[in-house]
Amino acid sequence: MVRRGLLTVAEVCYSKKPMTKPPFMPKNQPTSFAKSLGYAWSGLIHTVVHQRNMRMHIIAAILVGLVASAVPLGLAEKAILIFCVTLILFAEMLNSALEQLVDLAIQQFDEKAKLTKDIAAAGVLVLAIGSMVIFAAILVHDAEQIFSDLAVIQRQVLFGVPLTVLGGALMHESKKPKWLDALFSLAALGTWAATTTWTQSYVMSALMLGLLVVCVATAIARHRLR
Repeated sequence: MVRRGLLTVAEVCYSKKPMTKPPFMPKNQPTSFAKSLGYAWSGLIHTVVHQRNMRMHIIAAILVGLVASAVPLGLAEKAILIFCVTLILFAEMLNSALEQLVDLAIQQFDEKAKLTKDIAAAGVLVLAIGSMVIFAAILVHDAEQIFSDLAVIQRQVLFGVPLTVLGGALMHESKKPKWLDALFSLAALGTWAATTTWTQSYVMSALMLGLLVVCVATAIARHRLR
């Protein structure tokens, strides 16, 4: 027995009346692949701007890229690290989307809504811990090769620490003048360009560049919101 006002499956399937678009659907649907990519990019930057955990994952991913670009890793190891980084970012965005959906549906405190958010956050935490274990296992496996050249480690630390700090400063929620964010952006990109002169993996260097672009786009988005 269905409630009044609801259609059964049979009525929907065999009705001759044309289906009308629900009122909550937007009138203008994406008309091109480029526009769909723009929406996806906006969703990514929105998550970085409003979710502190996402910003922490971005910083951790930059650190992973710095280490992996300085060490001659095999193809399988590179693929695993890239997969772990992208999987954690995907899980955090999915968790953020679920939180928005729960907040939209539940306007007051509800224990089940809280439990839903907690379980989703726990899923991201499990992925993060697993990725840390994998990263540590790779470092231990290649420890002899890593520590065979201390000059490489010192050089990577010398450039990697400022690069990570600059990325974090660009994403930080504190109010900054535009000229300062522009200076941070140029310094970050210049530091990244310096690391490419001795990189062991252009794929990992490209990953770091993509993450820095996200940091710069986050700073720009914050200025637009003010």
